[in-house]
Amino acid sequence: MAGSSSDVKVALNVSSSAFRGLPQSYSRWLGGRILGFVESLRGLLAFALITLGVMISKRRKSTQVIHPLIWEQVIRSGVALLPILLFLSCALGLVIIGQTVTLTNRVGAQGYLGGVMVSVVVRELGPLLAALVVLIRTGTATVIELGTARSSREVEALEAIGIDPIHYLVVPRLLGMSLGVFCLTVYGILAALVSGYLWAFVQEIPILPGAYFSQLAAALHPLDFLALGIKSICLGLLIALVSCYHGLAHPLRVEDLPNAAMKALSQGVVLCVVVDALFLILYLIL
Repeated sequence: MAGSSSDVKVALNVSSSAFRGLPQSYSRWLGGRILGFVESLRGLLAFALITLGVMISKRRKSTQVIHPLIWEQVIRSGVALLPILLFLSCALGLVIIGQTVTLTNRVGAQGYLGGVMVSVVVRELGPLLAALVVLIRTGTATVIELGTARSSREVEALEAIGIDPIHYLVVPRLLGMSLGVFCLTVYGILAALVSGYLWAFVQEIPILPGAYFSQLAAALHPLDFLALGIKSICLGLLIALVSCYHGLAHPLRVEDLPNAAMKALSQGVVLCVVVDALFLILYLIL
């Protein structure tokens, strides 16, 4: 009996120590997370307004320095990520067409393949996939770079010699990443549409290339092209703002950079999904 009671006490001590690391109140923990996210959004909005003011007031200053930096970010956020995005887009086209073929073969509705590809790839997953790839690869690297510059006093050094850090560090990344996301979106959608037809051809679906692309053209609306450009550029701007904000907004130590990168990644994913949902609502309304 003494041994069993001691075992029970040990078990209770272990369980209490295990639960000691958890929040005392889940509502308080959740409320703290929500308030922290709202505070980050407030800071992000202020950072965006400051960046917008710098872009307008200094749009014609140091163009010979800023323009090469913009194209460097386009290559980094667009060209360098093109192979991985093309691979993911081809896989996306295969998965979507594979599932659609499985369902349409049961009812003989192969005429809806093009419409499904437009609805899923062009309007929804194409821009979101490109934005997430840029966020994961370039966005996190941007947080590390700018956070390192902040912790090593390079930002203060730029201010000391009369260079605006926002104009030199943020504006090129803002414009370059938005253009990179737009370019990746276009190439990714084309790859997904072509790979979708290849999968349909492998599955011996009785549809000719002309009929498939005719379905795509019939499902596309002129508003889709405008919405695609606006959506992809908005996602790129949002990713760049989140990454630059978490890299520059707070005084950072080197050991704090991984946490800042993870925070930027999580908030960037949430905001990208929110923007995608807003565009979906606009599609449904219009």
